[in-house]
Amino acid sequence: MAPHGDPDAPVVPVGPGERRREKGAVLRVLATPAAPLFDLMAKIDVVDGHKLPASGSFVLTPNHITNIDPVVVGRVMWRFGRLPRFMAKASLFRVPIFGRLMHAMGHIPVERAGRTHDSDPLGAAGRLTAVGGGVIVYPEGTLTRDPDLWPMKGKSGAVRLALAAGVPIIPVAHWGSQELMGRYSSKLRPFPRKRITVIVGDPVDLSPYRDRPLDQASMTEATALVMESITALLERIRHEEAPAERWNPSKNEQRETGSFE
Repeated sequence: MAPHGDPDAPVVPVGPGERRREKGAVLRVLATPAAPLFDLMAKIDVVDGHKLPASGSFVLTPNHITNIDPVVVGRVMWRFGRLPRFMAKASLFRVPIFGRLMHAMGHIPVERAGRTHDSDPLGAAGRLTAVGGGVIVYPEGTLTRDPDLWPMKGKSGAVRLALAAGVPIIPVAHWGSQELMGRYSSKLRPFPRKRITVIVGDPVDLSPYRDRPLDQASMTEATALVMESITALLERIRHEEAPAERWNPSKNEQRETGSFE
């Protein structure tokens, strides 16, 4: 396995209280005891963590390799004083008790077909960003199908949201979570304690698209830029080069959702 971390970039050891924390009583009650428990299972090294906005609205776009990824990304945001909020599949919000907690924590329900309960996913997320929150959107839409876990072809939802709300897209890549939980697995492997590296990138330059119609061609181009940024970050922490052509599930006769293994 490739080594973790980038020797040329600073690993940021951020402790509690280094940034002013956002308000979010329900999420704080749940995360305060959960964060140290997760730390017992994995040590997260954060590279260029200062690039995560200290305040204001943004869209965070991580790569997606295993079902534990949201916990990893959420733990990093929590460490930096930002509340992790996700656009998540609507079926989770229909689970008794859990669904109410998801709503209370500010997560946004999205139907598989792309529709929220408000019939407007961009409007729902836009209202969140309007009050200075960050939204985590997995641009691949599901776990990567790439055999070597490189980012695959992306979907345009994150770009549409960022352009519609006028907020930056911050690319993120991580590596090592697949050792804590395998792809499509629900079983944790906490022993020995795992090491995960998370790297935060510069905002993706979407300025060429801000005055253009949100048509399919523009969104495809902009989404490709986001995926290129994520992939470049992952190359840094994996110390490997990604395939020249990004994995496309449809070209490989794979379904858009669900496990293919």
